[in-house]
Amino acid sequence: MSRVFTFIACAWMTMGQATFAQEFSGLARIDAKSSRIEDQGNGALITLNLSQGVPYRLFTLDNPPRLVLDFQEVDWRGLNSDTLLQGAQITRAQFGTYVPGWSRMVLKLAKPMAVLGAGMDIDPVTARAQLQLELGAVDAEVFSEGAGAPTDPRWDLPKAETLPIIEERSPDAPLLVVLDPGHGGIDPGAEVSGEAGTVVEKDLILSFAIELGEELVRSGRFEVQLTRDGDYFVSLERRIALAHQAGADVFVSLHADALSEGLAHGATVHVLSPEASDVASAKLAERHDRSDLLAGVDLSDADDRVTGILLDLARQETQPRSDALARALIEGMGNQGGPMNRRPLRSAGFSVLKAADIPSVLIEIGFLSSPRDLKNLQDSEWRTQMAKGILNGLVAWREQDAALRALVRQ
Repeated sequence: MSRVFTFIACAWMTMGQATFAQEFSGLARIDAKSSRIEDQGNGALITLNLSQGVPYRLFTLDNPPRLVLDFQEVDWRGLNSDTLLQGAQITRAQFGTYVPGWSRMVLKLAKPMAVLGAGMDIDPVTARAQLQLELGAVDAEVFSEGAGAPTDPRWDLPKAETLPIIEERSPDAPLLVVLDPGHGGIDPGAEVSGEAGTVVEKDLILSFAIELGEELVRSGRFEVQLTRDGDYFVSLERRIALAHQAGADVFVSLHADALSEGLAHGATVHVLSPEASDVASAKLAERHDRSDLLAGVDLSDADDRVTGILLDLARQETQPRSDALARALIEGMGNQGGPMNRRPLRSAGFSVLKAADIPSVLIEIGFLSSPRDLKNLQDSEWRTQMAKGILNGLVAWREQDAALRALVRQ
């Protein structure tokens, strides 16, 4: 089936000062068997063997302390975190696609450590390369001062192109729904083993988002865009910015989580909690590009206090609409057979729900940790029914919202 809706392609993540950088070219493959991360005294020794040299850079991040390695680019197939980590100084390794053409490895440090030395040796005969990094313990304050993502025009990818904002739309025109498939790239989300092998949340949710998008567009009532259309990383803040740039009427984030403790079943719908609302305004004002905070309003020259007031005013109108959207979606999915969680409506401080002027919800369509939900999520017919339930919920909400618009302060 051909895709009849458009996608938002993201090719940017915020970065800061680089610690090291080296120039090569080409695609490299990791040699999983000979690569390792092991303790070295009070620090750690990282050895990554590659089929050839590639450009790379390193930097650290704080809270929690992490070491980030960017490559252009590495094929990680065959590498396993459990066999890679052979000590206690580095507690977790994540690796995967950052954005197309770029790869990333993130190492969680057991304590603050600095890069004491880094070098890539290349065999002149075979062209094989070995990257070695030596880490040593440092004071937490020293580590914090040196942490931060780099900004370097030789390395950084261009920002996603700004999409035109639709200023006005006919009451009968399709609403623009931005679907946000959770996770992606280096962030796989939940992973569980099923009858058909390992199920990864980022892949399953992307497939469902595409299926849902096609269902919405075929109805003739909605236009659809995705925050990602492939297996690459999109930061949480960037997802909100993309929705603003597209002029979204509704923002729906899609997930299928797994719980390590206890057992939950059925779909849930989340809205921004009242407790998180005030904090959200402050964080948005602090961390986001001011031109992306409110559709049609450039707050670049506004101070934090004015920005916070405008965001709070926008949220006073948007939050009741989000709550009504959540209730309509729960009813729509429930009427299609669900199953719904026994407490389907929930509130939380999820970052992707913090757009002040766009009705936003996060749908957990099921829990991968539940055998029943896992079976449903792998069933194409069940996913079709769930997509129809979400469509019905959006249709009902749109009609209700239009009837109440006269009561909304303009």
